[in-house]
Amino acid sequence: MNILGHPSLAWLSAILYFLFFWQEVRFYSQKNQSKDDEVTVLSALMGSQWLLLPLLILHGFILHESIFTSAGFIFGFAQALSMMAWIGVCFFWVESWYLPMRGLKAFIFLAAGICSLLPIIFGGYVLSSRAVDDPWFRSHFIVANCAYGLLSLAALHAILMHWQDRYLHKSSQSGLLAAWVNRLPPLMTMEKILFRILTVGFALLTLTVFSGLFFSQTLFGKALFFDHKTIFGILSWLMFAGLLIARQRIGLRGLTAIRWVLGSFGMLLLAYVGSRFVIEVLLQR
Repeated sequence: MNILGHPSLAWLSAILYFLFFWQEVRFYSQKNQSKDDEVTVLSALMGSQWLLLPLLILHGFILHESIFTSAGFIFGFAQALSMMAWIGVCFFWVESWYLPMRGLKAFIFLAAGICSLLPIIFGGYVLSSRAVDDPWFRSHFIVANCAYGLLSLAALHAILMHWQDRYLHKSSQSGLLAAWVNRLPPLMTMEKILFRILTVGFALLTLTVFSGLFFSQTLFGKALFFDHKTIFGILSWLMFAGLLIARQRIGLRGLTAIRWVLGSFGMLLLAYVGSRFVIEVLLQR
């Protein structure tokens, strides 16, 4: 079955993400809940944790089949964003069993729903017909995207922390937005989550940068290919390393840490998504 010329399976993950988003919004919009009612709703949301697992498997399967195809290795900025969203949801699905994630889920589901639609609109291009059959390259690709996805999530999380801090200092808070902000984890917990994401993401980025030097032979026929992607990737690695060292040595936190996260991610974004967006959307090549 096709919808608007695309396999219906490709639409299904986006629809399900939006349904999860709607469920979260309904929870925030309920006013004057009694304690028993809130416990009931929270129990239902915990039950939806298990319902989310098949969706993650479905989204992952769709991504794999659309990237590693019989025609070759197909990729573009839309596939990159969709994979980032999938990895982000996976991370928060695991973390939500150990840390309070109230409020974050709505934001994550909405972003994942939008990003999972992008590959339907922007199909990507065949980057290599040989690399798709190389199991080592597949491993490198998966690790790289896990790193990029987690660090992208860290950047979004940092923005949300800054916005949450400013909103909590406002004198008047009311409406659905206030209900959502009040259900976010405390800022200390948010900061703890941020640096856990950064630590795991940086470890995977380290593996990606150094293993990528070997796999450039597969894609470009050169042992080391110094293009903008390599340069910006190394710069972002250095900036994330400096951030984690500063956190360990001087306890870096607050607005300075947020700016450092966003600057480091900006470099990574230029290396990973920016060039594909310019080539595919602006230059139409």
